[in-house]
Amino acid sequence: MALRFEFGEAKLYIGGRWVSGGPPLEVRNKYSGDVIGTIPTAREDDVDTAIAAAQKAAPVMAEMPAYRRADILARTVALIRERRDEFARTIAAEAGKALKWARVEVDRAMMTFTIAAEEARRIHGETVPLDAVPAGEGYFGFYVRRPVGVVAAITPFNFPLNLVAHKVAPAIAAGNALVLKPASSTPLTSVLLCRALEEAGLPPGAINLVVGPGHTVGEWLVRDPRVAKVTFTGSADVGERITQIAGIKKVTLELGNTSPVIIAPDADLAWAARRCAVGAYYNSGQVCLSVQRVYAERPVYDPFLERFVRETESMVVGDPLDEGVDVGPMIDEREARRIEAWVTEATQEGAQVVTGGRREGPVYWPTVLVNVKPEMKVVAQEAFAPIANVIEYDDFEEALRQADATEYGLQAAVFTRDIQRVFQAIRRLNFGGVIINDAPTFRADHMPYGGNRQSGLGREGVRYAIEEMTNIQMVAIRLGT
Repeated sequence: MALRFEFGEAKLYIGGRWVSGGPPLEVRNKYSGDVIGTIPTAREDDVDTAIAAAQKAAPVMAEMPAYRRADILARTVALIRERRDEFARTIAAEAGKALKWARVEVDRAMMTFTIAAEEARRIHGETVPLDAVPAGEGYFGFYVRRPVGVVAAITPFNFPLNLVAHKVAPAIAAGNALVLKPASSTPLTSVLLCRALEEAGLPPGAINLVVGPGHTVGEWLVRDPRVAKVTFTGSADVGERITQIAGIKKVTLELGNTSPVIIAPDADLAWAARRCAVGAYYNSGQVCLSVQRVYAERPVYDPFLERFVRETESMVVGDPLDEGVDVGPMIDEREARRIEAWVTEATQEGAQVVTGGRREGPVYWPTVLVNVKPEMKVVAQEAFAPIANVIEYDDFEEALRQADATEYGLQAAVFTRDIQRVFQAIRRLNFGGVIINDAPTFRADHMPYGGNRQSGLGREGVRYAIEEMTNIQMVAIRLGT
């Protein structure tokens, strides 16, 4: 029986007021299917009003002293900490994320806001030696960073607090105003965050919350010329659509991956198996960094696979609001059916399910596949589901070639004690991040984070997001008369 959780009726947040919009959207517990809350969908007029409110607040934010922006962000951290359990239970219910991982997400979001508060105090430019060329003789040069103005933040369902924090906190730190559109399946956590920001003293209009489908609300935001910056996390298809319709504005895209892991023969197999299992199955594999392709060298393939399967089978599957659960449901039954079909197709083409491979409603059990082929969907396309493929290889060069044979390039991982292999991997892997002796899911919230190729544009991580959310303003001063 599903554990009870209710949120109640929520509203949109526009111009510093909680307002009604269009038809109500039902938000469901992803495990039980029960309605846990409602929130209005935004109409085009609501989006227009939200952008206008952000536009009005933008100069207020730009003129606000850095210490005040930092204080607001720090007070937000304190308010989230006071309501940690409320945030975590909301995430667990509306996103289906196991409560233990929901708490980790809340803690990470507090750290993201803390880092943003610190970074708000040290946004700066630098001097430019204009006299390095003859035309610059007699001139003094420097640049400063200025906020872009209005930021549209479009966020996904899988981290309904921390991936929102990675857009909201840097934007505020940099002195921008925002319009936030969270995923329609997980908007309630954003309501809690807006309440905290309001209580922390953020000026009216500095953040505005609108909810609705990407093909309407999202596109209204992206197309609007008053929006100076779009920051989006989601699928590659939607990311490409954004680049087609955004017009001349700054765009940051955090997209997909088919995260590869290479297990060298000198790896700590127990540690690698444990970290790969967590990396493959937490949040039901619905993580853009989720472990999907594991390449193990022939001498260690069998012992690694044995350990990995054991770690996989130790995962407790069930109601995410249950303290003892590791893996909850996928975001909806449609997604669970999709990955079920992918696995069935792979087995019909010769793949073997070692463990898992079963579905119950929206829950798909952690699954290990072997004997897969590179062209199978479970290998070549982003699974975004609790499955992992274990693949045998003969030499390290071959493993690097297979790992890099993808259109994506977010993060990859290598488990080895050999420094030569480490630098070989760094040189050969075309990924935004290469993680050594941990899963590709590793992320510290202040590090530059983002992908190459079809995995995106730009970088997040608070300082780097601030750079993406500001413009350089060059100043050249002619000295003398």
